[in-house]
Amino acid sequence: MIDMGTSAAFLQLADVTSALDSTLTAVRAAGADPRYRMGGTGAALLQGVRLPVGDIDLLVARREDVDTIAAALSSFPCLYAASWIPESSQYFARYEVNGVHVEISTVEVEDDSDAMECVGRGPWQHYVLVTCGSHRVPVVRLELRLATELRRDRPDRYEPLLDHMAARGFDAGLLQRAMTAHGLPPERRRWVNDRLNGSPHPR
Repeated sequence: MIDMGTSAAFLQLADVTSALDSTLTAVRAAGADPRYRMGGTGAALLQGVRLPVGDIDLLVARREDVDTIAAALSSFPCLYAASWIPESSQYFARYEVNGVHVEISTVEVEDDSDAMECVGRGPWQHYVLVTCGSHRVPVVRLELRLATELRRDRPDRYEPLLDHMAARGFDAGLLQRAMTAHGLPPERRRWVNDRLNGSPHPR
């Protein structure tokens, strides 16, 4: 279990893995096999980054996949029934699984970039597989998450990501494309590069 050293409201690694394993086991038991990616801070936590996590985010490509997963989770409390949210262009549902909020959604925004976390080709092309119980979970790469957190200006999230990537390595080209796709100014991109290259980052 990872101790975040922060608010008790934040999830521990054991919370995330338990809820995710139960979710995916329920989906499998229903005979479903939707294409999905795990994003958000939960995906970073599963990759070893110590950072605050509030929920589990599952991205799917089709609205029917949201409905399929929602049906598989019907024995768990439904906090937000599957429905269209025009403000964010999402078909979205939220369930509580083992005390953890599990959110399933599409993000229906057109984008040509391959380096955004939730739209376009990015999450489908740039991911790693992480074992969670009896499942192999496709989680979005940290470079895409870091760019999201930099755009949101959440240092309690991006600082742990920077520390982890500086120590463990990263795809510099992908990160540059992600920061550019988010419109981060040149001086901010330079600061990130300096920060990451200030420590060894073996490939």
